[in-house]
Amino acid sequence: MKKLTRNMLLGLGFLLSFSLGSFLTLKAPAAITLEMADKAAQVLGLSFTEAELDSSLSKLNDYREGYERVRKVPLTNDVAPALYFNPLPVGFKIDPVKKPFQYSTIMKASLPKNRDELAYYTIPQLASLLRSRQITSEELTKFYLERLKKYDPKLHCVVTLTEDLALTQARQADAEIKAGKYRGLLHGIPYGAKDLLAKKGYKTTWGAMPYKDQTLDMDATVIKKLEEAGAVLCAKLTMGALAMGDVWFGGRTRNPWAMESGSSGSSAGSASAVSAGLLPFAIGTETLGSIVSPSTVCGTTGLRPTYGRVSRHGAMALSWSMDKIGPICRSVEDCALVFNAIYGPDGYDPTLIDAPFNYAPLKSLKGMRIGYLKKAFESNYANRANDSLTLVELKKLGAELVPMELPDYPVRDMTMVISVEGAAGFDEMTRSNKDDLLVRQDKNAWPNAFRSARFVPAVEYLQANRLRTRLIQDMFETLKTAKVDVYVSPSYGGGNLATTNLTGHPCVVLPNGFNQRGTPSSITFMGQLFKEDKVLAVAKAYQDATDFHKKHPNLDK
Repeated sequence: MKKLTRNMLLGLGFLLSFSLGSFLTLKAPAAITLEMADKAAQVLGLSFTEAELDSSLSKLNDYREGYERVRKVPLTNDVAPALYFNPLPVGFKIDPVKKPFQYSTIMKASLPKNRDELAYYTIPQLASLLRSRQITSEELTKFYLERLKKYDPKLHCVVTLTEDLALTQARQADAEIKAGKYRGLLHGIPYGAKDLLAKKGYKTTWGAMPYKDQTLDMDATVIKKLEEAGAVLCAKLTMGALAMGDVWFGGRTRNPWAMESGSSGSSAGSASAVSAGLLPFAIGTETLGSIVSPSTVCGTTGLRPTYGRVSRHGAMALSWSMDKIGPICRSVEDCALVFNAIYGPDGYDPTLIDAPFNYAPLKSLKGMRIGYLKKAFESNYANRANDSLTLVELKKLGAELVPMELPDYPVRDMTMVISVEGAAGFDEMTRSNKDDLLVRQDKNAWPNAFRSARFVPAVEYLQANRLRTRLIQDMFETLKTAKVDVYVSPSYGGGNLATTNLTGHPCVVLPNGFNQRGTPSSITFMGQLFKEDKVLAVAKAYQDATDFHKKHPNLDK
């Protein structure tokens, strides 16, 4: 194929009427000519005869006029396409039986002599203190608010402190607990939310300069559900602008383990704040690694649920067919507790599937079949030593490790659906040139990615999604053949991250050691669709046998 030239790109730009702002001028774009159509076809890797191109010109011009008419109808980011992604393969059956949620026996906690140790208590430990009234929610909330104020200047993990709201919610929780109206383990527990989740009365900035003063007159479903559970919202936390990386309009969010480094993204503030003991838990999101990556870097434990598990109502849309919302916590069981409060249909998000969450800790892994990606673990990569020790530990716990491989698909190429859907979600920003306000402007940042996505033909976008259908079915058959509900993967290895984000499978990422820099490494446990309960239970058994999650960064060095 010929190398793309400027003339070819201009031809394609005219053809698609996507010449990045030219259609915003008062002057009408020139009519599409035979030469333009020929150059555009070359850009798309197509070959048509002169007669075929000539016959298409009137229709091409009609299409472009239609684009202009469609663009005059306002579309906000929350309007989803009338095409919904379905992660269910043919033959897959959802367990219809809902069982009571179970968790480990909670030992009675006591207040530490050094109050700073409270910063790293788990949710059940804090809940024990609150229910026994050794501490009030108001006192606990003030404790975390002070830590947020003290360490945010170093970490840059907070967009907005919701202090007034937090204190009001904490006092309400105290009154209810005192009156015997206990809502559960999250009652009175402070938390933070990634700043793509809307909360009435507060800014929802999406981490991006064009939206830094944006307020949305709604509460995201996840925030509503946490309020119903009695949790206390203390902060809207940073995210890489429009859910990429750890750079937002206020700077770069830092890794508490190495403050000269970023915390990765895009749930940058959520992982940084939890890792630093500024909050007991936070809500993050993932489209292609945005829970896994910052959890890895910051040493937190994160749950990326199955696609269709948690409502995205009130959340910024980057990719309607790939966005997922999940908790970032100190431990696996903390993730289970938070997930139990936020999952399920809400009447707003039409992609949600009503499936039970039957979490219960495992007494043992003895005799349990757990898959592992053999080629990935045997390859030469940075975290191989720690990951190999994870496999050894699983064997010690009695698990039967089953070698397996993922279906072979061009998954990195298929993830272009994110840029295409993102370009649609932020169409107005691109066409108005507001994308110039974003801090990151390199060739791999969103401004250029969204512009480039305008040149992806609708046919190729649909072909990638058709290939996802094949991938989903093959993943189902792979796990069925291996006879496993859970498998383990290097967090970044073997194409697992891209594959399972495309298929919508759930994962738990948790620390499994430290690298030569002294910063955390991680391992990922994967589960069958809607089997968060099983993957969490297996991950908990491994975590209970290690102590990596109990180690914390030194914030004062």
